[in-house]
Amino acid sequence: MIGMTEHSRMVTGGVVDVRQAHYQDTKERVHRTLLNRLNLDRLNRVGRAQAEPEIRSLIMTLLEGESSNVPLSMSEREALITDVFHELFGLGPLETLLADPSISDILVNRFDQIYVEREGRLEPSPLVFKDAPHLLRIIERIVSSVGRRVDESSPMVDARLADGSRVNAIIPPLALDGPVLSIRRFRTDRLGARDLVDRQSLTQPMLEFLRGAVGARLNVLVSGGTGAGKTTFLNVLSGFISDRERIVTIEDAAELMLRQRHVVRLETRPSNIEGKGAVHQRQLVINALRMRPDRIIVGEVRGEEALDMLQAMNTGHDGSLTTIHANSPRDALYRLDTMVAMANLNIPEKAIRQQVASALHVVVQLTRLSDGRRRVTAVSEITGMEQGVITMQDIFLFERTGLSADGRVEGVFRATGIRPKCAQELAQAGFPLSADLFEHRMVVN
Repeated sequence: MIGMTEHSRMVTGGVVDVRQAHYQDTKERVHRTLLNRLNLDRLNRVGRAQAEPEIRSLIMTLLEGESSNVPLSMSEREALITDVFHELFGLGPLETLLADPSISDILVNRFDQIYVEREGRLEPSPLVFKDAPHLLRIIERIVSSVGRRVDESSPMVDARLADGSRVNAIIPPLALDGPVLSIRRFRTDRLGARDLVDRQSLTQPMLEFLRGAVGARLNVLVSGGTGAGKTTFLNVLSGFISDRERIVTIEDAAELMLRQRHVVRLETRPSNIEGKGAVHQRQLVINALRMRPDRIIVGEVRGEEALDMLQAMNTGHDGSLTTIHANSPRDALYRLDTMVAMANLNIPEKAIRQQVASALHVVVQLTRLSDGRRRVTAVSEITGMEQGVITMQDIFLFERTGLSADGRVEGVFRATGIRPKCAQELAQAGFPLSADLFEHRMVVN
């Protein structure tokens, strides 16, 4: 494992210098000796705080006994002690990255190639693992902590860190260059509606319309690509739900952070080592209908559970929210068609579209722009069906106009001038919206 100081960085071209090699070798010897001498079960019971003085003293003793032509400086010794503690109690090099709140994604392509995302932009990290087996040990530590496994018979796995961060790992033989690890960070500072307006992710009129839509119990679908901010936006929308309602959330990996008191959280379960015991989203959606929910929030529809979600929306469970991977509101509806077909119930295509048209009211499209910023690029209303085609109308749009000299995407938010059909329904539910919100106007971003 390598710390953040200059001595621990890989030199240009990937060649490890003599000092770096000595640091790595010394750290490995110290770590191996500690594993042989210490009672790790006892250390885990007493915790890092109590065990630290004993371990620190032992490390210093071991370092004093090291004979080398390249002695470590005091700063290098402190870095080595920190690194060893990360190995004993944490996730090795990942600990440094996980401690940085500005990082939203950690992407380990190989043991010696790590990228991180900050403010929507990818950049290389100077940290590396010692070798592929070192990276694999860290992956095994992560997945075993949540009762899962990764090996040649099960080379792909999803897991979750203690802070809620989402983890995906894939190992050989599927990953040709060694183990690959991807971590989507869990935000502890939950963004609110005001934050999204301040960050120019959407405008105040768009927010007011969506606040009314959720409050009036319209069914809302949030669409977007990977990393577009769908879960964050779903969290914001959920904040508009009354605290008096019973909410059931269903997720593959629990990420939603609802502030209401009456929330029941359900999470899918993968199969065990024998390939049994898996619980899928569809089963949880069906079960949620028996739990007297006022609202059902599905973190993301990916398959046949889409049919049950639509049926729930059509049978009195209005005000439901969910997300889907798609590049436009129209694409989102096409994907729903495909997912419902995955249930293999031989439902006619027209009947499926009728279900979608009657169940969903609003589609919100999120886009991650080329400069890393995230924008609500469309708020569209589903208005019904004509000749077997679901009809929609755009209420708000974000239109890109070009790129600035520094690569920043330029564009304008605009109301299309169309007053939504649901405006009267919102007013009857106690959320009257001024006609001014929907007047054709542009807000430069």
